[in-house]
Amino acid sequence: MLDHPEEYYSHYYHYYSRRLAPKVDVRVVILVSVCAISVFQFFSWWNSYNKAISYLATVPKYRIQATEIAIQQGLLKKAKEKGRNKKSKEEIRDKEENIIKNIIKSKIDIKGGYQKPQVRDLLLFQIILAPFHLCSYIVWYCRWIYNFNIKGQEYGEEERLYLIRKSMKMSKSQFDSLEDHQKETFLKRELWIKENYEVYKQEQEEELKKKLASDPRWKRYRRWMKNEGPGRLTFVDD
Repeated sequence: MLDHPEEYYSHYYHYYSRRLAPKVDVRVVILVSVCAISVFQFFSWWNSYNKAISYLATVPKYRIQATEIAIQQGLLKKAKEKGRNKKSKEEIRDKEENIIKNIIKSKIDIKGGYQKPQVRDLLLFQIILAPFHLCSYIVWYCRWIYNFNIKGQEYGEEERLYLIRKSMKMSKSQFDSLEDHQKETFLKRELWIKENYEVYKQEQEEELKKKLASDPRWKRYRRWMKNEGPGRLTFVDD
């Protein structure tokens, strides 16, 4: 301290910061963080799912079907009878809306990013099940090599769709959200074969170019890019 008196306070700070620092197990911190993220995931996914159901309830196609089912089951009639004297029209309308939404939930299987949240998809359970998923993938990959590379068996429908999904670089949830008739078209055109997929991809790109060429908004954007450009700044003199 006599040789370096200017370092006294820094040593003083480091000593007490280490001595008085809270001693928390890192494993507890990680576990709490993972649980917090999982809770946030669940409520976020549930909110997205409810938004999707609310949107579907406004689509005439699904709303009419759900209303017909509710009438057949007598749910709407019961709601009106129960709330005829005791409840206001607004409360009856809200109850009818909930009945229609519940029917849509039970009849429609939403896939993709707005599907009904599953507990097994949460981060906490994904970490717990990671060893099982890893072992399952190793077994699946070994079977694939043995059946198709060594024995030369033909691909089944599931394997063909898997190869198509990989060629399209889509996640499983994105591919599952596609309509069944689209997948049937992929299978008919044998898109699991690389050459066929390249032809299909080129056709889609040409079709997209034609749509953009006839789109007035795209024409305006190209005209703006040509005249103004994204990197230009203009100032108006008052």
